[in-house]
Amino acid sequence: MNETIGDRAAAMLAKAATISEPGPGVTRLPFTPEHAHANDLIAGWMQAAGLDTHRDAAGTLIGRREGATPDAPTFLLGSHQDSVRGGGAYDGIMGVLLPVLALEQLHDTPLPFAVEVLCFADEEGVRFPTALIGPRALAGTLDPAVLDMADRSGLRLGEALEGFGDPAAIGSIARAPGSVMGYLETHIEQGPVLEAEDLPVGIVTAIAGIERHAVTITGRAAHAGTAPMTLRKDALCAAAELVTGVERICGETENAVGTIGHLEVAPNVVNAVPAEVVATIELRSAEDVIRAEVASRVAEVARQATDRRGCALRMERTYQQPAKACAPELQDALEAAVAATGVRPLRLMSGATHDASAIADLCPMAMLFVRCREGVSHHPDEYAAPEDMGCAVGVLVNVLRGLAATDTQGAASRSS
Repeated sequence: MNETIGDRAAAMLAKAATISEPGPGVTRLPFTPEHAHANDLIAGWMQAAGLDTHRDAAGTLIGRREGATPDAPTFLLGSHQDSVRGGGAYDGIMGVLLPVLALEQLHDTPLPFAVEVLCFADEEGVRFPTALIGPRALAGTLDPAVLDMADRSGLRLGEALEGFGDPAAIGSIARAPGSVMGYLETHIEQGPVLEAEDLPVGIVTAIAGIERHAVTITGRAAHAGTAPMTLRKDALCAAAELVTGVERICGETENAVGTIGHLEVAPNVVNAVPAEVVATIELRSAEDVIRAEVASRVAEVARQATDRRGCALRMERTYQQPAKACAPELQDALEAAVAATGVRPLRLMSGATHDASAIADLCPMAMLFVRCREGVSHHPDEYAAPEDMGCAVGVLVNVLRGLAATDTQGAASRSS
């Protein structure tokens, strides 16, 4: 059964991947004709599964199945439809489709709570210099100032949103925390752990916190042939020590990763000692305390490297996003659901940001990872096997059944 469902999912995602700007891979940006076309396709999926569909003021497409009573709480599932430029067919949109297929299987199974599948408009932050508009609006944490942010053409986000939602009403759609039981997001892992463990799915423990630092190292330009090595103020050599320092510190620190992915060197010519290097440091960890410790050690490496060479250092933290822990009770529910499919449960952290990180301000949240080939994501070669997606659908069915049983037992004990 799961293989058939997985094959269906693969075919449906392949069709969705054709909704893209021209070029390699999938390019589907928020509040564009491609987004509108994708919404039509996804709404059709939802309706075929028996869900009622509508869009909220933030442009989130919602498929809803009512609960046993009008005042029943709601359990949320979902992910996003948008992509990076030249991305793949699975990132985001797979996490919308698989819950729909799970609810299709449960169409005649009574659930005491309502269920909504959320298809968010903007998680990647590619078109506008912001992201996570939909989940932040639901959580009541959206800064209305983002509506004035413009894309490269000068179009304001609020103007672009008008054809998909209602920017004037976006502040009124925040959900009452007591009305929402929790949120579960299904997503490709975007990493190699599940493949290395030979497992189709995994249970996320936390979404890593992120911080970024802008670094400027200033030395002194000099003739490459006449400046003795001992008298140089080589900014690039100091930066190289910083790069390897980040690698070393994060390599020896559990649950931490660090990257220097951007360097600018001046004067950047073959026969001059580098006078200045501008770099960015990004650090991630599922534990904010660990990330802060790593940042402190990296800053000390930067100071030592520049002092040793007589260079000046300017280092400023430009961005910080706290880690978000997945709810222990939902992790446990996922573990039981995974084990019921015959798969060994594995818990792992997410190093990437997801819609779940914003919805965590509203309700308990959890994530189910699906194995992706070689950990490749944000690339046309992104791939999740049909059998792995079928397994994930089975896990979602088991989770909803388990939550329903727990809710029914709780109601019975409260009435007795």
